[in-house]
Amino acid sequence: MSRPAHWEGLDVATLTVDGLTFRDLDHDGVLAPYEDHRLDAAVRADDLLARMTTDEKLGLLLHGTAIAVGGALAGIGRGDAYDLEAAHRLVVERGVNSLISRLSLPPAVLAAQSNAVQRVAAAGRHGIPVTFSTDPRSHLGSVFGAGVDVSGFSVWPGPLGLGAAGDLDVVRHFGRTLRAEYRAVGFHMALSPQADLVTSPRWPRADGCFGEDPAWVRACVGAYVEGIQGGRRGVVADGVAAVVKHWVGYGASEDGFDGHNHYGRYSAFPGGALDAHVEAFGDAFAFAVAGVMPTYNILRGVDEVAAGFSRTIVTEWLRARHGFGGLVVSDWAIARDMNESARTGEPPQGPAQIAMPWGVEHLSRVEKIALGLAAGIDQFGGEDDPGALREAFAAGLVPIERIDDAARRVLLLKFRLGLFDDPFVDVEEAARTLGDRGRRVAGLDAQRRSLVRVLSPEPFVGESPENLPRTASALVRGSAVVLHGFDPAPFVATGLRVVTDPAEADAAVVHLPAPFETLHPGHFFGRMQHEGDLSFRPGHEGFDALRALSGRTPNTVAVVTLDRPAILTPLQELATTILVEFGVEPAVIAEALVADTPPTGRLPFQLPRSMDAVLARPCDLPLGDPDPLYPLGWPSP
Repeated sequence: MSRPAHWEGLDVATLTVDGLTFRDLDHDGVLAPYEDHRLDAAVRADDLLARMTTDEKLGLLLHGTAIAVGGALAGIGRGDAYDLEAAHRLVVERGVNSLISRLSLPPAVLAAQSNAVQRVAAAGRHGIPVTFSTDPRSHLGSVFGAGVDVSGFSVWPGPLGLGAAGDLDVVRHFGRTLRAEYRAVGFHMALSPQADLVTSPRWPRADGCFGEDPAWVRACVGAYVEGIQGGRRGVVADGVAAVVKHWVGYGASEDGFDGHNHYGRYSAFPGGALDAHVEAFGDAFAFAVAGVMPTYNILRGVDEVAAGFSRTIVTEWLRARHGFGGLVVSDWAIARDMNESARTGEPPQGPAQIAMPWGVEHLSRVEKIALGLAAGIDQFGGEDDPGALREAFAAGLVPIERIDDAARRVLLLKFRLGLFDDPFVDVEEAARTLGDRGRRVAGLDAQRRSLVRVLSPEPFVGESPENLPRTASALVRGSAVVLHGFDPAPFVATGLRVVTDPAEADAAVVHLPAPFETLHPGHFFGRMQHEGDLSFRPGHEGFDALRALSGRTPNTVAVVTLDRPAILTPLQELATTILVEFGVEPAVIAEALVADTPPTGRLPFQLPRSMDAVLARPCDLPLGDPDPLYPLGWPSP
């Protein structure tokens, strides 16, 4: 390779051999095998591993946080910039060179920050580059621990919307978009996709999934992996490593609670459908997904510990039965010690009390680390101090062979991603890539295709059906609308007239978020997640407005944002049109109301008639509702 132009000003130490440029990673002026980009990644990984001390290897087994400066949450990565002094302590002194990024900054600024950390890493003894990971960034309405604000990335519907669009090419295109945008700003690993099934309707993580049908979820996950990694044969040098999650059965949440919380730590399989949850991972494995993240949850009847501590789930099922040879990354904070705040929410749990060691709460930190490694974990998420690993090794709880095995997987992935040869990014190109109009348009098109019209308008009295516009709501440009819960600007821009008097309106358009309860406000994640009852009722945001406007205009349009399978039964009596969306911009909603053709999306899961039906449904069983209000795939072609 020749010296890249974007290295200008970064003071990158290089060697020239046979007319080619190589990075002098170990600062000795001699080309080592691991520095030679002409060699196979496996050869380079083995060479570097042989040069490392045990302490240096232990740092590879941790996946820490890129600490920030500025703001109350800088310690967990949210702020104005990376803390370069903290980066030096982590990367150079401790050898922790896999970091999750939670910065949300303009693309060029984010790219420059990535370069700054990589310059810090280059000063290390072996010059091992940082692998930056990220939670999803391309969807609206992110929740901490599940996503990051969009901030310059193209905007696509949430995974449920991608599933609703019904086209694997859309999902594949989304993956390719992430590949381009992530690498442009210096991200190399996506802590996604979720291959979890939405079989427990109250579960708060449903919005990160593709749906309920195992075969369709499997195909969507495969298309995502193919797009983001750069093909079906594993991650390529300019690809992004996908970490599919959460192995396995996370969606079979007992009582509908989430495994980030002590009260939601169990998955259960009363319907005997564990194999369906396994099936959803099949294409990810077939396409050589780079990483797998085990679920927080304890699977009832399987070892009675969280999946990350279960040799049955990780080594026997994942490695032996399914032949997975890539990196196993634990979910965050599974090895931390747990106090009463994490257990009960009293006193209220803060970031410092986050811990998810389900089933092994009684073990010491050293014992948890040793048990996780023995189960098959290669890298511990959310950990940045190798002290416990060092103690476990010194006590003989972890053999050097297990450390070498895990460390080699971490290094091998870095080599396959091309990071040792060029971890730096072009700041100007980052701005151009994330500002690309084509990707913005593709995201908007996917949003349009994800809309689902679950209830259609009746023909207006006196109108001939063949003369009615084939739209989402029987409106045309110039129609007058009353709005509730929407900014008028995108509707006006679409050609609709926004009025305040229903008597002057052709339609009322009301936004309704899916119902939820905050049942566990003392728990850090529980107070942010949407839990509990799925029923619309008086007092719910938007529902009272819909009742007040119903029947006062020729058409009443309910636009429902579904992050869980809500009960739409009471809306049917109040609305002439019900549109369902899974993370769509208001401008797309407005355009759908007057478009020449109706929305084409299909429901990615069943919608229940009542809470009684939700409570009667086995939490693990796909299509487990025998009489849904709207079936999976509605409206049928």
